[in-house]
Amino acid sequence: MRTPGEGQSAVLHRVVRRKKRSCIILKLTGYRWYRTEIISNRDPVKGVEKMNQTGKLLFLGAMILTLLAAGCATAPPPKEENVFYPPPPALPRVQFLTSLTRAKDVEGQKPGFEAFITGIKESSQRLDKPYGIAMYEGKIYVCDTNDRVFVFDLNRNTFGPLEGGKGRGKLIQPININIDKDGTKYVTDPIRGQVVVFDRNDQYLKAIGTPGKWKPVDALPYEGRVYVADIDHSEIKVFDAATGEMVKNFGSTGEKFEAILDMPVNLAFDSKGYLYVSDAGKFQVVKFDRDGHFISTIGKLGLNVGHFQRPKGIAIDKEDRIFVVDASFFNVQVFNRDGQNLFFFGQGGTGPGTLILPAGIAIDHDNIKYFEKYVAPNFAIEYLVLVTSQFGDRSVNVFAFGKEKGTKYPTDEELLEQLKERLLRQVREKPAEGETATEAEKPAGGN
Repeated sequence: MRTPGEGQSAVLHRVVRRKKRSCIILKLTGYRWYRTEIISNRDPVKGVEKMNQTGKLLFLGAMILTLLAAGCATAPPPKEENVFYPPPPALPRVQFLTSLTRAKDVEGQKPGFEAFITGIKESSQRLDKPYGIAMYEGKIYVCDTNDRVFVFDLNRNTFGPLEGGKGRGKLIQPININIDKDGTKYVTDPIRGQVVVFDRNDQYLKAIGTPGKWKPVDALPYEGRVYVADIDHSEIKVFDAATGEMVKNFGSTGEKFEAILDMPVNLAFDSKGYLYVSDAGKFQVVKFDRDGHFISTIGKLGLNVGHFQRPKGIAIDKEDRIFVVDASFFNVQVFNRDGQNLFFFGQGGTGPGTLILPAGIAIDHDNIKYFEKYVAPNFAIEYLVLVTSQFGDRSVNVFAFGKEKGTKYPTDEELLEQLKERLLRQVREKPAEGETATEAEKPAGGN
């Protein structure tokens, strides 16, 4: 008889004890003993068959228990480190919470036992090159510029394409999405050449504009009208939201050079009804009233704080702070209503709180509950800021705007005064032209 040490999965039968009409046998298969019973010692063949069946059942049971234990032991993804902006020692105003990219970020990793029993594999769907973003009633809508809008449903913990994005609602290159108070969604598709409108339930409703006549890149509903950035004609077109008829256009001409748009890419309204246009071609944000009259500009081409290289997404909070994404700086700059820079957040990289070619941005006050578990205990959140990165494994980055609990913060006006004082101090301390640093540091009248 061969032994287990000879390399084959040997089968040994050992009689443990005998009864009058039966005996208990241990079966060694694959180096493991199984207990079974031969029903009749008068018929050893039937007894061995019974033993084999019982051994298989015991083995299958052991496998199921092992998979069940592995499934139950599946650990949730670790919570990421707390990242704040501005960084210490400055008082924090923004905390990075989490990022979303693929199905398992909301659906979770399927336990091994569930996958084994059902045969259902984890979804491989993920965002590829996201741009525009919006949130409504627990759903995050993201324009993937390949050919569809994806939806992270935080109520059902699912991820998938927009339900109405097929048939008449099929998209070719969705760039931006904005959602009205009633849940109506406006998606701009410059290749299709239309603003595609979906209802509260994500079903196709209608399309605005004539294909081939323009290139809409952002559409923003406001008081019964839809303001659309047409990058092909460097202007803003205004449509009646009910009829889809164009009622006016502006931005392509003006008395001042600053008032003439070049590459309008994103739009936002403040609480007073002023329209802000992110102009990537002139490296600035242009402010109009709702009728299209030029008011002012924010920023210019440059490398300093308050300057722009590639301004893209824009959003405005309830206090009329203006958030502008810059794809070249890999950050978001925050301005007050007068266009003065308050601070910025984000930086290039792959870790928590970093951005790679950021594009879209959205501010949300109504869905904080879905992300409260990520907020640091000593940080009081006021609202969410969602920013997309076009590359990398952090496609949707969720930030919290707020304050450190129990800490008195300066007002925006006081913050600006402090900034001015620091700048003046730097100017006074800077050596005059042609003067050495040693000479500048000498006290007046000193040798």
